[in-house]
Amino acid sequence: MAIAAAAVIVPLGLLFLVSGLIVNVIQAICFVLIRPLFKNTYRRMNRVVAELLWLELVWLIDWWAGVKIQVYTDRETFQSMGKEHALVICNHRSDIDWLVGWVLAQRSGCLGSTLAVMKKSSKFLPVIGWSMWFSEYLFLERSWAQDEATLKSGIRRLKDYPLPFWLALFVEGTRFTQAKLLAAQEYAISRGLPVPRNVLIPRTKGFVSAVSHMRSFVPAVYDVTVAIPKTSPPPTMLRLFKGQPSVVHVHIKRHVMKDLPESDEAVAQWCKDIFIAKDSLLDKHKAEDTFAGQELQDTGRPKKSLVVVVSWACLLAFGALKFLQWSSFLSSWKGIALSAFLLGLVTILMQFLILFSQSERSTPAKVAPTKNKNDGEPSESAKQDKQN
Repeated sequence: MAIAAAAVIVPLGLLFLVSGLIVNVIQAICFVLIRPLFKNTYRRMNRVVAELLWLELVWLIDWWAGVKIQVYTDRETFQSMGKEHALVICNHRSDIDWLVGWVLAQRSGCLGSTLAVMKKSSKFLPVIGWSMWFSEYLFLERSWAQDEATLKSGIRRLKDYPLPFWLALFVEGTRFTQAKLLAAQEYAISRGLPVPRNVLIPRTKGFVSAVSHMRSFVPAVYDVTVAIPKTSPPPTMLRLFKGQPSVVHVHIKRHVMKDLPESDEAVAQWCKDIFIAKDSLLDKHKAEDTFAGQELQDTGRPKKSLVVVVSWACLLAFGALKFLQWSSFLSSWKGIALSAFLLGLVTILMQFLILFSQSERSTPAKVAPTKNKNDGEPSESAKQDKQN
């Protein structure tokens, strides 16, 4: 991390980590004392508390980096967002797709009740991962034998959720990179499937299970397609912390849950067809640099995240000043050394968060050869087909 970047990232990171730890402590207290007796009261309280942390990242996009998120959808869908339960399926196009989802949820009024299916390691991330765990995110091992029961039980718990929620499911199973696209293309060729150009091949078991268990209480599936215009650099966590702007185009199509097919095989094919259509939509976006023919909705830039960050900054600055006056912490070499250590720790943690968010560091897809070269052993493509 360059010195100039660290000069910006460390203060922001310090604000995020200290305020986040306060939020985590409040969440833990509510989880222990309130949730066992009043689960839905806990959920309502956690929604408010979690937003106090998550709005800091929304502020990072809206007010610090000035990233423009342009939403293309019809008026009916736009008006339904945030007012109903929804299963959200999205392509993994950038390092911060999850954060783009948070911004959309905040615009729709359901940020604190936005959930996602994520890999298990995410919940161990300091502050943000812990907050997600308290908020009932679903964490999977990426092994269907273990994840099937976890996904089913997690979805069943949402049946009595007292507020409109979004459950985001990234059915591609990993973040998009050119290397993974090549692997998906080779796999598609070897299996006689449509060859993708802009998306990865969806892994449908999780989606089929989600639809099967959510039909009775979730009215809609939101098909979300994220694209980055050619005129804009892709947004990353590092660019956000540096305050460098980008543009993100988001296309949303609402599908009525009851209109989906009944059988598991048909639902799986429906999901595959959605990604074939998504691939064509992204081809069109590449050619026109916009989702032409779609209505651009005005989502505005709410000031709530700005108010929350300013409030946190004032509160923590006041608390730090009073602590230093009371303790004379920086008047000794031990205090100075401890302060330097804490700043170094913040720098390391923020560097870890930035690296964790990078697509290149997500689990790569296996390259599927078109021929079986193992003389009787299953090919990589056959193994991947079995997993999918």
